[in-house]
Amino acid sequence: MTDTSYTVHAIAGIPEVGPGDDVAALIGAAVTESGLGLRAGDILCVTSKILSKAEGRVVRADDREAAIDAEMVRLVARRGPTRIVQTRHGFVMAAAGVDASNTPAGTVLLLPEDPDGSARDIADALRDAFGVAVGVVVTDTFGRPWREGQTDVAIGCAYVNALMDHRGTIDAFGNELLVTAAAAVDELAGAGEVVKGKADGVPVALIRGLGTLVTEEPGLGVRPLIRAAENDMFSLGTQEAMREAATRRRTTEWFASDPVPGDVVRRAVAAALTAPSPSPEGPAPWRFVLVESETARKTFAGALTDSVLERAPYLVVPCRIAIAFPDPEFLTASLGAAVENFLVTLAADGIGSKWTTADPGVVRTLLALPQDWEPLGVIAIGKPAEAPTTQAPRDPEDYIAVR
Repeated sequence: MTDTSYTVHAIAGIPEVGPGDDVAALIGAAVTESGLGLRAGDILCVTSKILSKAEGRVVRADDREAAIDAEMVRLVARRGPTRIVQTRHGFVMAAAGVDASNTPAGTVLLLPEDPDGSARDIADALRDAFGVAVGVVVTDTFGRPWREGQTDVAIGCAYVNALMDHRGTIDAFGNELLVTAAAAVDELAGAGEVVKGKADGVPVALIRGLGTLVTEEPGLGVRPLIRAAENDMFSLGTQEAMREAATRRRTTEWFASDPVPGDVVRRAVAAALTAPSPSPEGPAPWRFVLVESETARKTFAGALTDSVLERAPYLVVPCRIAIAFPDPEFLTASLGAAVENFLVTLAADGIGSKWTTADPGVVRTLLALPQDWEPLGVIAIGKPAEAPTTQAPRDPEDYIAVR
C-alpha cells in the first residue's frame, strides 16, 4: 500500500560536531529533546557535513585544489576555475564535493569516506537505542545539468531502497511503464532540505509517514543510482570527448555493408566548416562532394580502380576552390584542418574513414565538377568491419622543440 501523506520536521539542537563525535548519539538526543522521538518507519535525512566533521575530513583552504585532485578519478568538464569531476565514490559533481560552507574560515570539508557505511552505522545505532526500524539518508548539495539552482540529493542511504522500480507496472490509462524508476532517496533528500535550509545550522530532518519505504535490510546504498558509463549518454566531458574521438579516428580499409546516414555526414561537414579559414568573415574556400547514390559511387570508385573506395558504402571528395589569396599553401593547410574536423566528428559517431589520393583532373571529370574546384583526394567512409588497431602511445616530448 502506498503512503498517502507525510510530514517533514527540522531537528534542531544538534551542537557543532567535531572529530570523533558520535553523530548517532547526537541525533538521538536531539529527536528526544524535540518531543518527536523516533517511530517505526521514520526516515532521517542527515547532512553529510556533520559526518565529514566527525570523521575529521577537514583540510586547509589553501589545499583545496590538491584535495579535489585527491578525491577525483576523472575530470568531466572545466570552465574557468570550476571543475566538474567524478569522485572515487562514483558521483559526478562540482569540485568533488570539496566545500567551504558551514566550516571555519580557512578550511574546507571533504565528503565522508563511505556515506553508505555512515548511514548504516547511524541507522543501526538508532534502531538499537529506540527499538524501532528507521531509515537514514545522507545528503549533499548538487547542481544539475540543464537546470539552474542546487538541491540536496542522496550520497548514502541505509534501510531505504535508493530506486523504486516501476517498470512493468500499469499506469491509470492501462499503459505499461517501460523506463520509470523513481530516485526515492533523492526525493527524500530534497524534502528534507526544505526544512533544514542552507544556513540555519539544522543538519537533520525527520520524515514521518513514509514507513513503506523503510526496509528490513540495509540494502545496496546509493549504488543503484550511479549510472554505468555504457548507459550514460553524457559520460564524457568536452575535453575527454575530443580526446576519445581523436583516439578512435583510425584509417579504415574494411567496411561493414551498413549504409551511412546522410545526416551524420552533414553534421561532420558542419564541424569541418569551423576550421580556420583564409577568409574568416566570408565563405570558406572548401567544398565537400558527397557521393551518396550507389550507382554514382560504384561508377566513380570503379573508374579509379581503388579497392578501398569500392568497398566503402559512402564517398566524400574534399575540394579546394580558387580564391584571391596570396598564400595558396595556406589554402591547402586550411582544408587539411577542415578535413581533420570532419574525420574526428565521424569517428565520434562510430564511422571509420580513409583519406586517399586521386588524380584531381580525373576526379573533376568523373564528378563533373567546376574547373575552379580542385579535388584533394577521396575519403572512403563507413562503419568499420573490424575493430580499429590500437596505436601505441607516443610521448609528446619526442615531437616538441622549444626555443
